[in-house]
Amino acid sequence: MRKTEIKRVHRRKKKHGSTDFTILSPQLKERIATRRNLNFDKKMKNSVSDRSFYIESSDDEDLEKELDNGEDNGNESDSSGLSMNNQNHKQSSSYNTAAWPRSYRKSIDMLGSVPSPSLTRFGSSFLSSSLTRRFTPEAFSTSIIKPLLSTVVDQPQKHASHSHLSLPSRRSSLSVRRDEKDNLAIDSHGLPISSHSSFGQAVANGMNALCGVGLLSTPYAMKEGGWLGISILLIFAVLSFYTGILLRACLDSKPGIETYPDIGQAAFGALGRVLISIVLYVELYASCIEYVILESDNLSTLFPSAHITFGGFKLNAHLLFAIATALAVLPTVWLRDLSILSYISAGGVIASIVVVVCLFWVGVVDNVGFHGTVTPLNLSTLPVALGLYGFCYSGHAVFPNIYSSMGKQSQFPAVLLTCFGICTLMYACVAIMGYLMFGESTLSQYTLNLPGDLVASKIAVWTTVINPFTKYALTISPVAMSLEEFIPPNHPKSHIYSILIRTALVISTLLVGLSIPFFGLVMSLIGSLLTMLVTLILPCACYLRILKEKVPFLQAS
Repeated sequence: MRKTEIKRVHRRKKKHGSTDFTILSPQLKERIATRRNLNFDKKMKNSVSDRSFYIESSDDEDLEKELDNGEDNGNESDSSGLSMNNQNHKQSSSYNTAAWPRSYRKSIDMLGSVPSPSLTRFGSSFLSSSLTRRFTPEAFSTSIIKPLLSTVVDQPQKHASHSHLSLPSRRSSLSVRRDEKDNLAIDSHGLPISSHSSFGQAVANGMNALCGVGLLSTPYAMKEGGWLGISILLIFAVLSFYTGILLRACLDSKPGIETYPDIGQAAFGALGRVLISIVLYVELYASCIEYVILESDNLSTLFPSAHITFGGFKLNAHLLFAIATALAVLPTVWLRDLSILSYISAGGVIASIVVVVCLFWVGVVDNVGFHGTVTPLNLSTLPVALGLYGFCYSGHAVFPNIYSSMGKQSQFPAVLLTCFGICTLMYACVAIMGYLMFGESTLSQYTLNLPGDLVASKIAVWTTVINPFTKYALTISPVAMSLEEFIPPNHPKSHIYSILIRTALVISTLLVGLSIPFFGLVMSLIGSLLTMLVTLILPCACYLRILKEKVPFLQAS
């Protein structure tokens, strides 16, 4: 049957000088489209192994050559359009698979996602790929070894041509492929996703990233900055919302940009990708140090007389609980499957609401009262307040992932506005209530000021203690996975090296936390140095670099 059709194609070309595709059967047309796309994908750099593609028969090869000659004569417009799509596809691959860190998208999705309650424990909103396998080049290549020509979810683009052969769409930035074997949707990083996140899920993800331990220090920030210092919180909220919109513009500027390191690469090349990734990973590492200090402070408040004596060496409550915290989180850092922890840590928003309600309950119901002194402005300690307020908006590392995962991306500004509005309201209320309740005696964590004999105080402290235990492993895993990429693929001791890397990270956070056991000062340093860079400076710099020709003069100045 195919030979007969090939002969008809030859006769048609000799008579008319070009190939008429309309004389082909629908089945053969489909085979031709499939072969062309397979040959296109074969030419992609670092796509998959050459053995994934082969020519089934000499008849197909002859027909392919004949049709290619026909296209050269009469279908120049299709060739130019296809070459443009080829360039976009190659550019997309260079952002997602070429440079370190390749594990960023997967690891940040684990950190910032709130699993969907409508799915089973094996699925989530955009976190069904939460397995923390060692991320090496070999592991990455196996994740995309499946045929690149899978069923595309996006609507095919209609090319203007008389050939009547519809080629699949080549949208590379946000296209989702369907794995024929297990029928799972695959994103451009080769990672399976169950569905796009809705507006509610995106808001929950954003609030889960913003509402963290910074909430505990807002009364202390007001003490350090004074009443007028609360205006800094509002200014940071507006600026952070604006830079979030700038990140969206950067994501939409070129195909294939889906994460913060991708934005850095698009703006400043491979060096920009590496430097921005290092800044993001250092911020996550510093947050784990804060968790160790937080656990040590609150547990020693609950059990002030706890100690252990080894011969002549005595471990007081602070040292004891810091070491106990490191030992407790170490097995969770070794876990290969963090999906259970991701479900538990998704309660971070609920935990934040609980501690706010407990503070209000202690002040109003338990008659602690609001009687703090009023200090308009403290210029000497205002820089500390500046860093503490800045730390409250350290969620920009997750925002590009949230945007890329949304089903309706036009709702992203509304998602940001909702997240920043609710979180800023919570921060301001806690700052005012805490400062009015404890005045100049306010500590770096207001849970340390709560009366220990009250039930609401115990609930607030234990909620503060439990939450970091679930978030520590998810926060340190992106750092660990990025370092594991340097382990040679197929190394016989790769699993041992992975455990050693994760153990060393936990021990180092413990040592740093014991060396600098000042929760408020460490948080202020992180906020001033790292969060300001990630939230305010880098988005503006990348935006101006990527869209410099389209930025109005007033906006650029």
